[in-house]
Amino acid sequence: MSLVEMIARADEGALAASGLACVDRCLPLLGGRDDALRPVWAALDADADWSAPLAKLRAEVGISGDGQARTEAADRVRSLLVGVPDVRTEETLRTWSDGCSATALLVHRSLDLAGGDVPPEELRRGAEPVGVGPLVAGELRRQARILEVLMDHEGVGNGLRRTVGISAEGRRILRAAAARRARTAG
Repeated sequence: MSLVEMIARADEGALAASGLACVDRCLPLLGGRDDALRPVWAALDADADWSAPLAKLRAEVGISGDGQARTEAADRVRSLLVGVPDVRTEETLRTWSDGCSATALLVHRSLDLAGGDVPPEELRRGAEPVGVGPLVAGELRRQARILEVLMDHEGVGNGLRRTVGISAEGRRILRAAAARRARTAG
């Protein structure tokens, strides 16, 4: 099943978690701490209002970009944070989560040395990731795995915990790729 199909079938909780996981993996480009999203994850886990922890996160990472290096990839990550719906409804979350999926692939592609010719939207619809670099291929696998975990209703309690773990791995990989790119560019 393609990412687009999985997002179309996901419930409200899976949509919120998958979108948040995309933000989590891309946050290193804004200089965010590894645990910066912990309060937002906790609110999601408790099915509580996440607007207050989101406001704190937005302030902490400076979504305006003032005083930070402006890159296209960092601006894309800021757009993910700006777009998080304060009120979680299935409709708003589906739109946001879908956008997060596409944006995360674009962010990974911008740091992937191999680049690739297949547009991210085609990859999300199930196109073979032939010729794409390892960052994009890895992000595709992580997004699919997270949606599979979240849509498995037998392991609902574990789904969020496993999602956070998968996302942490992706965050470390993206941070290393960004550092490598900065060293080679400078």
